[in-house]
Amino acid sequence: MALRQSSVIAARYAAIGSRSLSTSSSRKSGAWWDGVEMGPPDPILGVTEAFKKDSNPQKINLGVGAYRDDAGKPFVLEAVTKAEEILLSKKLDKEYLGITGLAEFNKSAATLAFGSESGLLESGRVVTVQSLSGTGSLRVGSMFFKKFMPTAAIYLPAPSWGNHTPIFKHVGHEVKSYRYYDKNTCGFDAAGAMEDLNNAPEGSVIMLHACAHNPTGVDPTREDWKEMSSIIKNKKLFPFFDMAYQGFASGDLDIDAWPIRYFVEEGHCMALSQSFSKNMGLYGERVGAFTFVCSSPDEMKRVESQLKIIIRPLYSNPPVHGARIVAEIMKSPELHGLWLNEMKGMADRIITMREQLKSNLAEEGSQRNWEHITDQIGMFCFTGLTPEQVDKMKNDHSVYLTRDGRISIAGVSSTNNRYLAHAMHAVTK
Repeated sequence: MALRQSSVIAARYAAIGSRSLSTSSSRKSGAWWDGVEMGPPDPILGVTEAFKKDSNPQKINLGVGAYRDDAGKPFVLEAVTKAEEILLSKKLDKEYLGITGLAEFNKSAATLAFGSESGLLESGRVVTVQSLSGTGSLRVGSMFFKKFMPTAAIYLPAPSWGNHTPIFKHVGHEVKSYRYYDKNTCGFDAAGAMEDLNNAPEGSVIMLHACAHNPTGVDPTREDWKEMSSIIKNKKLFPFFDMAYQGFASGDLDIDAWPIRYFVEEGHCMALSQSFSKNMGLYGERVGAFTFVCSSPDEMKRVESQLKIIIRPLYSNPPVHGARIVAEIMKSPELHGLWLNEMKGMADRIITMREQLKSNLAEEGSQRNWEHITDQIGMFCFTGLTPEQVDKMKNDHSVYLTRDGRISIAGVSSTNNRYLAHAMHAVTK
């Protein structure tokens, strides 16, 4: 499914890397980079720039991909602040971490993903390395696959997070897609997804969003996940999970990680990318992890050695502060409990905003079916608005969102919810 945002991102990638530079003519003119073209603007950042220039006091920015409280302000978790106070009292040094990062953090990340009761963690088959949030984790994974599975195609759900395509294409992967979002139902295209997975060549890598699919907010049911697991196993495909929203989607760590744990129970080897930007609000700390579940302890050791070789020239070693925060929260029963409550509070606020938006649309008199607003989950919602309707939202009501109709529910509050519903109804009558 070709969506406008995906095409813009593809154009950005093409502008960056598709044309060779005429360096000889540049040298003669005294300008080395005459052949460098101006790239198209980022579709998400462009929304924010347009929002900033708008003077309407009722303007709303629904493009931001970071949590905001009900006052529209960035939210720092109390658990994070308390963990930082503890770390400061310890007077820790700022020495380099090892290539694979903080061991205590890596163990915590794997435990969160697979569960503290999982025998997998004691099997010696799991290697986890600290990364530069989810993006860095995906980049490390993409380079590993390119080195050891150079001809494997990467299958992304259509649509997928905008950064997935350039991450894999920048290292030379062939990127393909499988059907995922059904624009007619604003839900999961189960039949299309299963057919495309069945037709994927053996040895292909399948990107899977563990929960709170970005950008649609549409997740498969557990029965869908079971069918996907069976196809992936039978067709000898390799699952690569991206989990940026564990706990932040439903408010429950175990519910959000269920697909990953089910795949483990079914005997899959897999790759996993994790981010702590959303569920701990550590956006600027760039805290993430990359994990391989291997077939044996010996394979794990060999994979770990190659991950070190990839990371060393890439960024050498990851930053320490954010990893220490996560580790401190995870090992303290008090901080861990506080974090779980705050994380559920963030998830619940987003769920409440979805419910209020659907209710406000009904009160506006809209006759459209808006059930998908509450059926979808997580920070993002695919509204079903057309590009032309999105333009009217911006031009007539100062409501800013991407042209594929995606809104960030984090930008919706109790004070602007009704105005948003009014605008949506006005452009969809």
